[in-house]
Amino acid sequence: MKQITRMLNQLIQHHGHHLHNTILHSDQGYQYQVKLYQKYLQDHGIIQSMSRKGNTLDNAPTENFFGRLKEEIYYPREYQFQSLDEVKQTIHQYIHYYNEERIVNRLKTNPTDYRNNELQRKE
Repeated sequence: MKQITRMLNQLIQHHGHHLHNTILHSDQGYQYQVKLYQKYLQDHGIIQSMSRKGNTLDNAPTENFFGRLKEEIYYPREYQFQSLDEVKQTIHQYIHYYNEERIVNRLKTNPTDYRNNELQRKE
């Protein structure tokens, strides 16, 4: 629950003014069924969405991202990492690349610029 609370606090801190009526999707893990979690979302105008039991398609985008991350940065260097900190740093660099540098053909830009342009368009 600490990890989820930390994630929610970071989400509110960085994007709070854009979160009203945003849908936050999760699996059916215990932490997402806790009343405190559900109230936190409600207090910030976030709509909770939860996977149906046994429906792996609900998590396909997330599974795709983690599969790609492991394929591109972890497996090729699995035995070369010298420490957990090095793994974390590499993951942070990859996430930065994935969101802010990698061009998605369908979007014709990177995901961060696409999101920001959409938010500005809606204002």
